[in-house]
Amino acid sequence: MRENTGSPVTTAAHPHAAASADSGRPVLARLVHLNKIYRKPGTDIEVHALRDICLEFHQGDYVAIRGQSGSGKSTLLNVLGCLDRPTSGEYILGGEDVSRLDDDELSEIRSKRLGFVFQNFNLIPQLNIMENLEVPLFYRGVPPRIRRERAKALLDKVGLGHRLHHRPMELSGGQQQRVAIARSLMGDPLIILADEPTGNLDSATGDLILSLFDDLHAEGKTILMVTHEPDVAARCPRRITLKDGRVLVDERD
Repeated sequence: MRENTGSPVTTAAHPHAAASADSGRPVLARLVHLNKIYRKPGTDIEVHALRDICLEFHQGDYVAIRGQSGSGKSTLLNVLGCLDRPTSGEYILGGEDVSRLDDDELSEIRSKRLGFVFQNFNLIPQLNIMENLEVPLFYRGVPPRIRRERAKALLDKVGLGHRLHHRPMELSGGQQQRVAIARSLMGDPLIILADEPTGNLDSATGDLILSLFDDLHAEGKTILMVTHEPDVAARCPRRITLKDGRVLVDERD
């Protein structure tokens, strides 16, 4: 990667959170009567993937989003991650309505406010794991020394500080997912979005990954996790169940 210079990333408290009326914790994301309609290619058939969704997510939430195939959980995560726009309604993220932003603006939001952990890891095979972590801050113009220090600190945090110069394919699936989790933290995001993060892992390795998420939650991180596994959802203090694009259940411990 070509070296860039610019302002360093900060890990200060986020200034974009609205006051919460019920929990006392700041509201980081709010969906207001949100709908998402897809049109099947080449037809006039409309698919109502999300129907009148009204939800709030607070700082420190640890949420499982679950439901059967076709329930809308992946669409909801895509909207929350600014990977897709709602058809109608509002999505307030960090105090800003991001519902109608253009592609460049959404890319900026994803870079600065969101961290992603995917089922398939989505690491760049040509780069070693420290370079993989540096990529988000590289594109934000963070100086090399600062992004390398942060990458090393986060790899130490997930127990891979001794593998800095290994490429993804030299690591096990569980190790690659730990790299992905560390990468999601690089920009100090408002929210970490995890899409079936244990889906490609055996049960023992999956438990190790979930323990890492538990630790991040204990530190105050906000985590929204799509899962179809009941035992994974059971670890989350809040569980949202979708059915036919609607919120069927929103329960808390």
